[in-house]
Amino acid sequence: MRRPTPTGVERFLQEDDFIVSKTDLKGRIIYGNKIFIKMSGYEESELLGAPHSILRHPDMPKIVFKLLWERIQNRQEIFAYVKNLCKDGGHYWVLANVTATTAPDGSIRDYHSVRRKPSAKALEVIPNLYSQLLNAERSGGMEASGKLLNDILSKQGVSYDEFVLGLQQ
Repeated sequence: MRRPTPTGVERFLQEDDFIVSKTDLKGRIIYGNKIFIKMSGYEESELLGAPHSILRHPDMPKIVFKLLWERIQNRQEIFAYVKNLCKDGGHYWVLANVTATTAPDGSIRDYHSVRRKPSAKALEVIPNLYSQLLNAERSGGMEASGKLLNDILSKQGVSYDEFVLGLQQ
């Protein structure tokens, strides 16, 4: 499937919208609720079986997804601000909460994500931060981006989780 070209047209979630999706262990979509399908602009048949990265906007730094995958593969939840790319090239921002679903034997069965509208405060901070992280990635790879993120958090005296959740309040 050809990746859409970003248009700069932004879509917005409503306060009470919750986007829900599930992926298999490889990140392929196995479920999406109606708002997920509507916001993405894809048909359900186009999404099911597709990698969730089909929605990855080029403005997203890779370090955010590296952190996400590290956490969920270790059965830890993560909250992250994500800019998603729609089929028509539009985009929308979400605050994602991603967790692993475990089977009765303790193995990871799938990954579950619930996303909601990010706060205005977060949208004042995150796009600029992500731009800085992307610039670091372009010049020094994910290692440089990760170092920059850690430096920023350290200067603020907060953990990643404290930073993300603090922006949502």
